[in-house]
Amino acid sequence: MTGSSAYARGGAGTPRVHIAAAACIVMLILLSDGCARESARDPATLTLLEEWTSKSSGEARRQELEQFTRETGIRVKLLPSPESNREKLALWQEVLRTGGGGADVYYIDVVWPPILSEYLIDLKPYFANEAVLQFPAMTVAYTVDEKVVAVPYHADIGLLFYRTDLLRQYGFREPPKTWGELEAMAARIQAGERAKGKKDFWGFVWQGAATEALTCNALEWQAAEGGGQIIEDDRAISVNNPGAIRAWERAARWIGSISPPSVVAYTEWDALNAWIAGDAAFMRNWPTAYVDSHAAESPIRDKFGITLLPGGRGGRVGTQGGAGLAVSRFSAHPREAIALVRFLSRGDVQARRSRVLSLPPTLPALYDRPDVIAPNPHLAQLRQAFRTGMVSRPSNVTGKKYQEVTDAYIQAVHSVLTRSKSAPEAAAGLETELVRITEFRTGPPLPRRSTPR
Repeated sequence: MTGSSAYARGGAGTPRVHIAAAACIVMLILLSDGCARESARDPATLTLLEEWTSKSSGEARRQELEQFTRETGIRVKLLPSPESNREKLALWQEVLRTGGGGADVYYIDVVWPPILSEYLIDLKPYFANEAVLQFPAMTVAYTVDEKVVAVPYHADIGLLFYRTDLLRQYGFREPPKTWGELEAMAARIQAGERAKGKKDFWGFVWQGAATEALTCNALEWQAAEGGGQIIEDDRAISVNNPGAIRAWERAARWIGSISPPSVVAYTEWDALNAWIAGDAAFMRNWPTAYVDSHAAESPIRDKFGITLLPGGRGGRVGTQGGAGLAVSRFSAHPREAIALVRFLSRGDVQARRSRVLSLPPTLPALYDRPDVIAPNPHLAQLRQAFRTGMVSRPSNVTGKKYQEVTDAYIQAVHSVLTRSKSAPEAAAGLETELVRITEFRTGPPLPRRSTPR
């Protein structure tokens, strides 16, 4: 997911045999659980297919679900899932295509609603009052043809992490506001730290592996340069334009200069590990990277800040991430499933989740609460980004073809980063491939709009 709290380690070429095996395991668990419920005649037990969780987030989730059971009497069974969002999506599709297998509630990435919509119930009649309390862009992301496919569970957006101590040491008063400033600052700090003997120190780490994270990173670069959203809301394929080409060329120059050569294989975890080790001045990542960065054992604890990503002629933008909760139309307990979604998206539950896991809330009102802000001092930056600096991947406009679109985009950008193709050559080839996949026309990028307030 990119953009979810669990960093995906899987690549774009996940073997189908792994997905099939995972689907079989999940189906067996669901079927055996269903048989047990039929004979037990106990209060309803829901099955939640959720995101991959770490030990700490898993414990927090267990406590949430125990509270839900205390309040409602409804029990919830969590099923494990793959770490990779690509594997997870394929698994969700396999389970849903075969009738849901008894699963009731699904965690879905922000780019999945058009892909899974036909298998999920319309939540609009049940959450009309709650919808107006959300950041508007998040409600829009989970709406397909006026059908509310999911309710926002947590928000996410790409951000810049920076070393406050190193910026001060090298005479910089504030973090970079443009990509040009980042390049200059990263180069100067890197040179200085290496002169002290830190040969593995780099100016900037990010996610360059051929995964969905690269779509998120590259979209940020090109949108900031006025290079559009790959495919615009008017269905124009806009990616073959000077802004996108400049942005890709600039990123390719980073590799081996301010970014390690191995960054072309970096996922979120790889960038985070280098960052926490103290081997980078800047890092692009998601808000949840704050948890490990600020952990008691972190060498950079209290030595870093978080801000909006640098920008260019197109402004400062971060790719929208996040996750929602959806109810299967095959659920045997839709009323109880809706109650679980309502509970997990409730303000007090989101506030506690944000305090414990640094998962950004989806309700603007929570960004004013001192108990939420205190453990997450970067929330002011997030609220600004959600309102004025967010760019969306073209999932709604491409619908079920989004996975093909993002795969083609990933391969094109990666070919530029690895210098197997020039940026103009890759952009032209990508344009042709996207026309083939979508049958859309080509056209120029649309002017970027601020995120709805």
